Amino acid sequence: MQISELYQLYQQYPVVCTDSRNCLPDSLFFALKGDTFDGNFFAEKALHTGCTYAVVDNPAVRKDNRYILVDDVLQTLQRLAAYHRQMLQTPVIAITGTNGKTTTKELVAAVLATKYQLLYTSGNLNNHIGVPVTLLRLKPEHEIAVIEMGANHIGEIAALCRIAQPNYGIITNVGLAHLEGFGSFEGVIRAKGELYDYLRETKGQIFIHRDNPYLQSIAAGLNQITYGESQASFVAGQDQKQQQPYPIHPESNTPCVAGRAERSHPLLCVEWENAGAYHSVPTQLVGTYNLWNVLAAIAVGLYFNVPAEEINRAISEYIPSNNRSQLKKTAHNELIIDAYNANPSSMEVALSNFAALPATPKAVILGDMLELGTESLSLHTRLLEKINSYNFDTVLLCGQQFTATGTFYPCFPDVEALSQHLISHPLQGFHILVKGSHGIHLEKMIDYL
Repeated sequence: MQISELYQLYQQYPVVCTDSRNCLPDSLFFALKGDTFDGNFFAEKALHTGCTYAVVDNPAVRKDNRYILVDDVLQTLQRLAAYHRQMLQTPVIAITGTNGKTTTKELVAAVLATKYQLLYTSGNLNNHIGVPVTLLRLKPEHEIAVIEMGANHIGEIAALCRIAQPNYGIITNVGLAHLEGFGSFEGVIRAKGELYDYLRETKGQIFIHRDNPYLQSIAAGLNQITYGESQASFVAGQDQKQQQPYPIHPESNTPCVAGRAERSHPLLCVEWENAGAYHSVPTQLVGTYNLWNVLAAIAVGLYFNVPAEEINRAISEYIPSNNRSQLKKTAHNELIIDAYNANPSSMEVALSNFAALPATPKAVILGDMLELGTESLSLHTRLLEKINSYNFDTVLLCGQQFTATGTFYPCFPDVEALSQHLISHPLQGFHILVKGSHGIHLEKMIDYL
């Protein structure tokens, strides 16, 4: 079946399902494969529970004309999403980066939603399956789509760009992460830079942290809207084009955004400036490292002509979830929970931010940083040296990699063992940073704090 023919069916049944346990009436089931399952063998169940058609790539499961046989289900899903995106021509903003991409996506969406009908990535559905599934939720009434893109191998962002065909892009930052797939820090830069490569070829627009040398080194030839430190802000009452070499909004003559962390305890408050106007916006985010995520959202909002007061309201009302930059007060402690992901870059800024907070006593509970390949042990050892320099009152570590360092800090092989320790040795009256890779599941021991 040609994609154009499948698209006609999709227009009749514009809901896509990939899990036979959650099929909706009048939907299309795509029989995807995983490491431990083959969706082809669940196609019959999907049809029984409400799907109208099932797209399969195993001829042995096909029983009637409700089974649409294709060469590769995943490729068909991706091609259908790309075709749909091309047909609607909805402006797409793509967001990627080592750290902060989900928070930036959420903030950008919150800001744009004050003025536009918006589609944006739900949760972290940012991979080769999540991106096409998200795009297939696009409706004619949507005015902008905000698509998060994740990757752990070179070439994945390029592939996602061919599907989503973004008009605008943000790389939040680049750092040491997924070294198993990227091979090196240079590999990370090259992989994330695939978004810039696509936008350069298609004459797209980027929003960029102007003070980030790694991003600036790969941004040549791109149309840029920039954001950065307030020390480099525009000089009121002077010719801004002469004073600053940074881009101006081509339609509204809006200069780049400059900002700073006005305060950061317990929550971040951002002061920002644009075209000589100053604003102060309190957030519900923990950590000065979220400054760049906030400024990116402000820059996008201004570019799309969202009034400053609406930008400020959206940012101040955004509440983080999913164990990202969350402040939580329990009956015994005050927690900073940032346990959805971790890599050397995000660990270092989180520890530095926590060390600078005027609070005592302090405890850090850290889980392994995963997917670091052959560099994992040395990077965990280097992080321990950083921890030593801060003199935290209590340090608890969790995971096989921290255990392998031979550290003198209490170290537990898994979160279950850590939980048992917290039950028998409870922490009370502490300010506690909780951070680790999602695969360590530190969120399971939060109830014991």
